[in-house]
Amino acid sequence: MTKGRNALFAAAVFLASTALTGTVDAKTLKVGLTSDAVSLDPQAGEELSSNILFYHIYDPLVRRKADLSFGPGLAESWSLTDDTTWVFKLRKGVKFHNGTDFKASDVVFTLDRLKKSLMANLGANISAFRAIDDYTVEIKTPRPYAVLPNDLAAVLILSEQYAKEVGNEKLDLKPVGTGPYKVVEWIKEDHITLSANKDYFAGAPKIDTVTFRPITNGATRTAALLTGEVDVIQDLNVRDVSRVQADERYKVLTQPSLLNVVVSIDNREKSPTIALDKNPMADRRVREAMIRAIDTNAINKIIMNGLSTPSDQYVPASHTGHVDGASFRTTYPFDLKKAAELMAEAGYADGFTVTLDATNNRYVNDQQIAQALASMLGKIKINLKLNLMPKSNFFGYIRVPSNQSSLIMSGWDVPSGDGGSMYGVMFYSRGKKQGYGQVNRGSYSNPEVDALIDKADATPKLEERDALLQEVTKILMRDIPMIPIHYEQDLYAAKKTVEITPRADKFLWAYEIDVKE
Repeated sequence: MTKGRNALFAAAVFLASTALTGTVDAKTLKVGLTSDAVSLDPQAGEELSSNILFYHIYDPLVRRKADLSFGPGLAESWSLTDDTTWVFKLRKGVKFHNGTDFKASDVVFTLDRLKKSLMANLGANISAFRAIDDYTVEIKTPRPYAVLPNDLAAVLILSEQYAKEVGNEKLDLKPVGTGPYKVVEWIKEDHITLSANKDYFAGAPKIDTVTFRPITNGATRTAALLTGEVDVIQDLNVRDVSRVQADERYKVLTQPSLLNVVVSIDNREKSPTIALDKNPMADRRVREAMIRAIDTNAINKIIMNGLSTPSDQYVPASHTGHVDGASFRTTYPFDLKKAAELMAEAGYADGFTVTLDATNNRYVNDQQIAQALASMLGKIKINLKLNLMPKSNFFGYIRVPSNQSSLIMSGWDVPSGDGGSMYGVMFYSRGKKQGYGQVNRGSYSNPEVDALIDKADATPKLEERDALLQEVTKILMRDIPMIPIHYEQDLYAAKKTVEITPRADKFLWAYEIDVKE
């Protein structure tokens, strides 16, 4: 065979193999998550594993970057035409995964559906919206509202045509968005496989196929990494850090977390899991006793292996609403003697029994933390019964207004960088204002707090908003409607061939990851 024929033969073999396999350079990534997605409908509720998948499939108008700054998403630009009117200019040429064009009508449909969904809080400060033309949307707020773009970074745009055609059930199981990845297969509690959207408006993803596997047990996740079943894992077990670091094939990556593990306290006069005629925790002295009886430094050292930061406030120092120099830990230091005195002063020297609802597979060492809380509060005669459950059951169980809970250990982060987005849903009086108080699990109600949040949400000036939210923080630190425990340290482990930089919002986004062999 001549040299020319050899070249032609080799080319034919290459083309044939490419046709069979798709591409010889196809890159794959296997990710071990702490749990499966609860839903793939981005308006069906918020929790981390679902959020991670949402942002692979869908896009928002405003994109939150890895460092929590904001930039263009499906909207190329936006501006205020007056104090309460925003105009968003949309990208042209963007298509949904099923080939239909993205237009302003999809944004209007998404916002309308949002108002009736479990995520209605994200639209609470939107009073009207309309399509000016196919690529321009006008959004009005009831009053000046400086952080609307921040809120819209969490609103993922649906296809009006597809959503109406298939209905909510299929939308959940087989979603269609504009995002960098398309859903290939979802076998619940086993895996979700995504394929690259080669026509993605920001450029085709580097990784062609991504498989997410829910691996709830920390030791099992580590084993799956070290045996090659997955390439990267979320929430590396704190006890496995040195083990992974000792293996030259792998690396450990860390990122200070925004996630604040907290205990919501029922503030109502009567509480569902307390047999007494009156809820002791409605007395502020009892709430102060509880926070003084919890040794967060011990939890960090013994349970978290030093890889957490006891929380000083409800939002971190980088956020609006944080008060410099103020801390729950200095205002209410660990002090069992003082805690016991407060219990006696409130008339509960003999204590009481109450149930704590918590997950056993959502937060780092969540079951062990719940057990530690039971031990610590037991020292001031608060008998904590633990109601531990998997994440898949937990969020439906505690959902407001389920009214089954007296104490709830959960987590909350504020990737928008704005404390008001937390305060409005968690501390605003329930049932008083649409879209507010939706996650007020302790039924806390303070008219002064409500008024300050209203005022903060009505100012166009970020500096004034920050000052008003700081006043809210000071009141909340006085009232103690919720006990902050700690900020987690985000821990990842990956093969050294995986190029990954942890995001501040804990989202594992394959679009920002590459694999080098």
